[in-house]
Amino acid sequence: MESVAKLAGVAPTTVSRALNHPDKVAQKTRDRITQVIQQTGYVPNLLAGGLASNKSRLIAVIVPSLVNIVYAETIQHFAKPMKEAGYQVLQGEVGYDLEEEEKLIAAVLSRRPDAIFLTGIHHSNNCRRQLLAANIPIVETWDVTPTPLDIVVGFSQEAVGKQTADFFYEKGYRKFAIVSAEDHRATLRNASFKKTLAAKGIENVAVSIVPGISNLELGRHAAAKLFDEGLHDSLIFCSSDTLAHGVLTEAQVRGISVPEDISIVGFGDQNFAAFTYPALTTVRIDRATMGRLSANALLCRLNNVDVTEKVIDLGFEIVVRDTA
Repeated sequence: MESVAKLAGVAPTTVSRALNHPDKVAQKTRDRITQVIQQTGYVPNLLAGGLASNKSRLIAVIVPSLVNIVYAETIQHFAKPMKEAGYQVLQGEVGYDLEEEEKLIAAVLSRRPDAIFLTGIHHSNNCRRQLLAANIPIVETWDVTPTPLDIVVGFSQEAVGKQTADFFYEKGYRKFAIVSAEDHRATLRNASFKKTLAAKGIENVAVSIVPGISNLELGRHAAAKLFDEGLHDSLIFCSSDTLAHGVLTEAQVRGISVPEDISIVGFGDQNFAAFTYPALTTVRIDRATMGRLSANALLCRLNNVDVTEKVIDLGFEIVVRDTA
């Protein structure tokens, strides 16, 4: 800042004022300072300024995967209103690892963000302590709980499992299987799905779990395992549309007819789900609304506006297409 001030022929305090309160600096002086900043490539130290103003204008977003479109769409609709309000959104990826989340959140909090967007409500005890001690607005998403850290915007994983099982049982299905990633939210859906079927007398649900982040290849491998074990005449409940697409592809390669021989249900209603052949039956989550409501809630908290609704349950919808 001193170098910019010297080149512009003004005091450092004038440079600071031009950056933080431009309405208090004459236009001619602002233009001269802007020209020097562009020539020198100077980037203002907003963290230093934030120590004085207690505002960094940064919002941290923590997601399991930066490439998974179900999270990307939510973040897109979250980031737009935040940017319009003058905040910048910084994203971090933790996979589905609580230890990685804890490390990243510790690093993020050391940079003093004004608020944090989290995926899920399941955090390590130490992570929860750090978040609560930070005393900043927090929104948790993709789940619901009666005891959020601050605000939660999402839906019940257990309700997805139960209602999906109920729905297809009522449609006449009596044989079921699961193809799933091993993340916490998918595990909750699967457990609820199996528990609901067990209450109806269906105990034998074949399960194929895939490691890591879901993709089409893993869906094919999981389906191959089930088919090699003799699975037929069953409805396969998948923890993501991506895995469901892999199951569908493997069935087609083997000449297994869908939905006549095998039925498939995905999760997420990703943008390709309606355009697979046959079109994928799935569980739709309103990801765009989740992002917008999360942004609105944080902006209210950042502007010291009371948020009366701390638990926002968006619900979900079973979308019946051609695979089930």
